[in-house]
Amino acid sequence: MSAQEWILLVMQASIMISVVGIGLEATFDDALYLLHQPSLFVRSLLAMFVVVPLAAIVLVKVFDFHRAVEIAIVALALSPVPPLLTRKQAKAGARSSYSLGLMVTMAILSIVVVPVGIHLLSPVFDQTLSLPPIEVAKLVAKSVFLPLAAGMVARRIFPGLATRIARPVAILGFGLLVAVSLLILIASERALLGVLGDGTLPALLAFIVAGLVAGHWLGGPEPTSRAVLGLSTASRHPGIAMALASYNFPGEPGVPAAFLLYLLLNLVVSIPYVRWQRGRIRADSKV
Repeated sequence: MSAQEWILLVMQASIMISVVGIGLEATFDDALYLLHQPSLFVRSLLAMFVVVPLAAIVLVKVFDFHRAVEIAIVALALSPVPPLLTRKQAKAGARSSYSLGLMVTMAILSIVVVPVGIHLLSPVFDQTLSLPPIEVAKLVAKSVFLPLAAGMVARRIFPGLATRIARPVAILGFGLLVAVSLLILIASERALLGVLGDGTLPALLAFIVAGLVAGHWLGGPEPTSRAVLGLSTASRHPGIAMALASYNFPGEPGVPAAFLLYLLLNLVVSIPYVRWQRGRIRADSKV
């Protein structure tokens, strides 16, 4: 197994453990929340599956970036279902039912939308791109459905134990994500330096901010919904994005480094947004 395959495996493990932690605090009604909110469902779909891919196309077509950065931006734009955001959204005062419902609903839709989106965006690279629906389904099942179900079943059978271990499990998942990020940084130090320049940092920042603004605006009048959709639209599923890039551009240098740079920038940009939203929600609650 190559170093890149090991890194991808550890990343998938970190996501799975984090989702188990989410499931330990979730209910079945939470998972179905978005299906009972048709207006919010449409706006969420528009933000995650339309606005972000359009922003990616504009950035890639207007500017001449390093090829690895172009691949990363398009792959991320087509990879919704951010399964690591629930706790960050909670810090922003977001409603957990919408967070979980959005993750589950977008995971189901991504099985169809991701392959179709890849086909539609093939002209961006002047070649036919693909990722079979079965591959997307496998990734979503491993990273969302199975670990979420495991956590929810554990909560159902052992509610007291689930409450006690939910936070440690979430911390373990986050710790593994930090570890794999360091592995990518060490393994891709030269590649990371190689993709910097030519407007890479402004491009990735614009991509992230476009997602935050679109999600915040389409989240509706409730600050809690805006926080969830803003953070979710700006964040993408790293496992699906890496699989898409590996499937269509095997061995392309600099792509893992571009993904890491995106993750780091996303973390930096989201911190002030979370604090701002938390302050707004607290102010509204006092009125």
